[in-house]
Amino acid sequence: MLTLMAVHAHPDDEVISTGGVLAKAAASGIRTVLVTCTNGEQGDGPGGVKPGEPGHDPAAVRELRLQELKKSAELLGIQHVELLGYADSGMDGWDANHAADSFANVDLDAATDRLVALMEQYRPQVVVTYDENGGYGHPDHIQTHRVAVAATDRTGIPDRLYYTAVPQSGLQMMFDYLKASGLAEELGMEEPMNFGVSDEMITTTVDVAQYAEAKFEALRAHASQGDSIFLLQLPEEAKPIVFGAESFIRVRGEGPDKEDDLFAGLA
Repeated sequence: MLTLMAVHAHPDDEVISTGGVLAKAAASGIRTVLVTCTNGEQGDGPGGVKPGEPGHDPAAVRELRLQELKKSAELLGIQHVELLGYADSGMDGWDANHAADSFANVDLDAATDRLVALMEQYRPQVVVTYDENGGYGHPDHIQTHRVAVAATDRTGIPDRLYYTAVPQSGLQMMFDYLKASGLAEELGMEEPMNFGVSDEMITTTVDVAQYAEAKFEALRAHASQGDSIFLLQLPEEAKPIVFGAESFIRVRGEGPDKEDDLFAGLA
């Protein structure tokens, strides 16, 4: 059975960079497996209470975010959600970075063992995760990268390993749209966001426009984190621009220099 496994750090990460390919794969009869490494305790709590503020209850945040994850997975048609259950490390520089039980600080071999077991169980042909910088330097994303790569190397099971990627041209296109519509000023954006990779590095761009609405609804299912998900503030006409395609860098496995399908040539 063809299987796609996405390995992510927190509840809501599954939507932003892979919601479209997960929904498309599921609709095509490909088994989809989401591995979420942390419970997201360092997110906003009920009522918008921020980490470090009075009343922020990590246990309550965990339960809320896992319920949101369940709803998101249903909207995307994800068949299997596997929770590693590690504690959220928070953004780079936060106090939670130093907690012994934070995911960023757990024993790499022990965490890898758990993902190895899941790869052996599901035997995915394709695995998707973050690059070595975790996309934008988040400690949990970086640790997720390390675990996913180690498990891939140890098992040799996936035919292909991909890193999620945001092409710089896409960031420029989105900024140009926001500026022309007046939204850039409302959002306090004076220039394109400072991350992403050069277009030349992208090996794979998948058209997921058919699933843009499902992706948006899945993102909206993570409503407790609305303050930090600015994509939810975009108008209806922006959805095809923002949610219509997803890009990746193939780092393991054979394929053309440029492709539009994670599973092309795999039986």
